[in-house]
This record gives sequence, structure tokens and C-alpha cells, in this order.
Amino acid sequence: MSNPDTSEESKQHSKEVLDKEFNGGNVETSGDKNPNNVAGGLKATMNNPNVSQEAKDSAKERLEGS
Repeated sequence: MSNPDTSEESKQHSKEVLDKEFNGGNVETSGDKNPNNVAGGLKATMNNPNVSQEAKDSAKERLEGS
């Protein structure tokens, strides 16, 4: 909605949809995380060549601790 190339009408429509359908864009999260997804993310971190060694070590420790 901050795109200067978007019409005011379009911005207003987007705001109305967010307000009506998505509580103004505020999304509630339960805080519960799927352990399998967390483990998969940690494994991906360990094998990603663009991640620092420190991050890889941290991911390995977290994975071994779970």
C-alpha cells in the first residue's frame, strides 16, 4: 500500500480487504512450532554454503539437543 505507482482506489480496496478478512493484517500465532519443521530448518542451515560456520555450529548443537 506504500507503492507510489498504485492508485488510491486500489490502496483503499486493499485496506478494506485487510480490515474485513484479516483483522487489519494482524495475524495471530499460537507459538507452537512443528518439531519436524524446526529440525528440517536446522539441517538446511547446516548444509547451506551461504551460512556462517558459527550459525552451522549453533544449528548442530540445537539439533543434537532436541
